[in-house]
Amino acid sequence: MRWPLRFFVPAFVLLPAAPLTVADELDQLRDEVVMTRAQLEMLQARLGMDEAVAVNNAGWRQKFEIYGFAQLDYVQDFERVQPEWDSTLRPSRIPTADGQYGSDGQAILSARQSRLGVKADLPVGDDSIYTVFEFDMFGVGSDEGQTTIRLRHAYGQWRSLLAGQTNTLFMDGDLFPNVIDYWGPAGMVYLRNPQIRWTPIEGANTFALAIENPGVDVDDGLLGAAGFDLNGRNALPDLTAQYRMQDDWGHMQLAGIVRDLSYEESGTADHEPSGNDLGYGVNLSSVLNLGDDHLRLGLVYGEGIASYMNDGGMDIAPDNLDPEDLQAVPLLGVVAYYEHAWNDRMSSAFGYSFTEVDNQSRQLNSAFQKGEYASVNLLYSPWPQIMLGGEYLWGKRTDFGGAFGTDNRVQFSVKYTFSSNDFF
Repeated sequence: MRWPLRFFVPAFVLLPAAPLTVADELDQLRDEVVMTRAQLEMLQARLGMDEAVAVNNAGWRQKFEIYGFAQLDYVQDFERVQPEWDSTLRPSRIPTADGQYGSDGQAILSARQSRLGVKADLPVGDDSIYTVFEFDMFGVGSDEGQTTIRLRHAYGQWRSLLAGQTNTLFMDGDLFPNVIDYWGPAGMVYLRNPQIRWTPIEGANTFALAIENPGVDVDDGLLGAAGFDLNGRNALPDLTAQYRMQDDWGHMQLAGIVRDLSYEESGTADHEPSGNDLGYGVNLSSVLNLGDDHLRLGLVYGEGIASYMNDGGMDIAPDNLDPEDLQAVPLLGVVAYYEHAWNDRMSSAFGYSFTEVDNQSRQLNSAFQKGEYASVNLLYSPWPQIMLGGEYLWGKRTDFGGAFGTDNRVQFSVKYTFSSNDFF
């Protein structure tokens, strides 16, 4: 007869277990406590990790923003300016000869100020990278007069190192007043420039250094009329520095620049004649908080800094008929604007600005000498996302030879602003 295997169980297994002693029970309880404590620590660690992930994820969502605005400008110009620049007022684009761009009076409707951008503050290890990419639709350069994409900002910053295109260190972006004209006051430094920036001191008092993309604007004047074709040569980057103090009263900023102004002949095989001069500049600016009002003041002086100005002038020009001896052109710029809040929905800004150069003796009579700009407005915001406004603008251009032209215009704008950080 075959017995199932289950019956072949060692007899000692079937014997009753010996009763545990008190010492055995204490050892068993101690082991269980140790195991429970270890499990609890593992759970706490897991919970902490989950919370950290949740915080990081929440931080990601809060630090990624898509923003911008849609804006329509209606400009009624009582004179005329260069057609490619009719939707904004730049004194350097005002004609100094009657009828140069047609009969007086022109209506312009433009959406070129509309803007789109993204910002992100992304965790990298125990630090973060801050990035910005922004553009508007105001074509310049080869796209003058067109509604097309124009890059404004494209940069990233990790700790004290910034790389990309943004406001030059030689500029105070807060100096730009609350106007609805796109280009704004002529006499201020205003350029977004590719650069590598280092900010060793941050806080209420900030100090920064940068190397920036050079660009030399050459006016060959009478040499050009004699057959020379002298153009800028970007031999070395520009060096800029900025020191800024900020407090509840506002801020004060001092910035400087040093430039190599090189140039060469483009019509010869060896690109001779050629030459260079030293450019430099100092920019002092401040914004004072006067309750709900603001006073914006700026003064800039230098030689060979016109390409950093918001409008007007050339960097280098002939002071004699030696093509190897072009000189940096001295320039003075001034901005003074006052902003008043009538109430929490209505405000006004009014002020005056100019750019004036000390022309070199061998520039043509038609060379730019001075550009003046003034405006006053009334802006209404029924909600933070909506702005309606009207502005009167006046501009004047004076040439080296004494000829001048003016422009008077009014602008009405409607602006709808949007911002969202709910995408991620």
